[in-house]
Amino acid sequence: MMYDEILLDTEERMDKALEHLRNNLAGIRTGRANPGLVDSIRVECYGSQTPLKQLANVGCPEPQQIVIRPYDPSVIKDIEKAIVASDLGYNPQGDGRVIRINVPALSGEVRKKMVTRIKELAEEAKVSIRNVRRDGNKAADQGQKDNALTEDDRDLLKEEIQKLTNSYEDKVNDAAKNREAEVMEDA
Repeated sequence: MMYDEILLDTEERMDKALEHLRNNLAGIRTGRANPGLVDSIRVECYGSQTPLKQLANVGCPEPQQIVIRPYDPSVIKDIEKAIVASDLGYNPQGDGRVIRINVPALSGEVRKKMVTRIKELAEEAKVSIRNVRRDGNKAADQGQKDNALTEDDRDLLKEEIQKLTNSYEDKVNDAAKNREAEVMEDA
């Protein structure tokens, strides 16, 4: 039973590391507008910090424009203030009903910086995955010391953990390559 628990825990933690990477990659600008660019924005309204996506419908009717339609028009000023305060560098334009954000095209230099950031995020995710592998291997060794696992089971478990590690590192590489391609598109 311990074998399955260790393997399941290891896979769940690797999955979380991959999901964290995907969330971070979604916030990286590409040459075109995308609703994910404003997902990280939290708006001070109704007495608390609320995620933008809970306050408004976010869409991209054009490749270089994000349109935000608040469910409650009274929060438009709060949303504009939060967008300006974010470190994204956007200049929102509201007309009382909707907020428009024009996303400028990226220069070659900015694209290279974005690619460098993507590689950093991917490397951080791989380090997290390797740390999870180390923890899983420690748990396998401890299970064998506690006589909950045989030596063969421990070795088999370590092999399975390594296969998981390889699989998740491949997924990280794929996610990073796809995002790099999107950033370099239209360059």
